[in-house]
Amino acid sequence: MRHQKKGKTLDRKAASRKALLRGLANNFIIYEKMKTTKAKAKAVRPLVEKLITLAKKNDLNSRRRLIKVLYHKKAVSKALEVLGPRYLERKGGYTRIIKIGRRDGDAAEMVQIEFV
Repeated sequence: MRHQKKGKTLDRKAASRKALLRGLANNFIIYEKMKTTKAKAKAVRPLVEKLITLAKKNDLNSRRRLIKVLYHKKAVSKALEVLGPRYLERKGGYTRIIKIGRRDGDAAEMVQIEFV
C-alpha cells in the first residue's frame, strides 16, 4: 500500500519517471506551453514552479541547480533571463492548466499547460 507517498508514479519506474519529468519541464520552459495528458501536466507543474522560483534569484548557485535538472543550456538561460525577471513580483502560481478534451484512441484527458 502507498500510504503517505507523495506524487504520481505515472506507471513508470523511478528513473524513467524522473527523465520524463525533466524532459517535460525542459520543453515547457523552452516553448512556454505544451499539450499533454492531465496526469503528466499535474506531475510536472510543481517541478516547473520550483524551477521558476529558483530562477528568480539569478545567481551562480541557482544557475548550477537549474543545470542539474534541465537538459539544455537554452532552457537554463531562458529561465534565468526571461522567466525569472517576468515573475519577479509574483509569489507563485506561474502556470495554468486548461482542459482541451479527450484524445482519440485511448480517450486520455488532454490538457494544455502554459505560463500565466
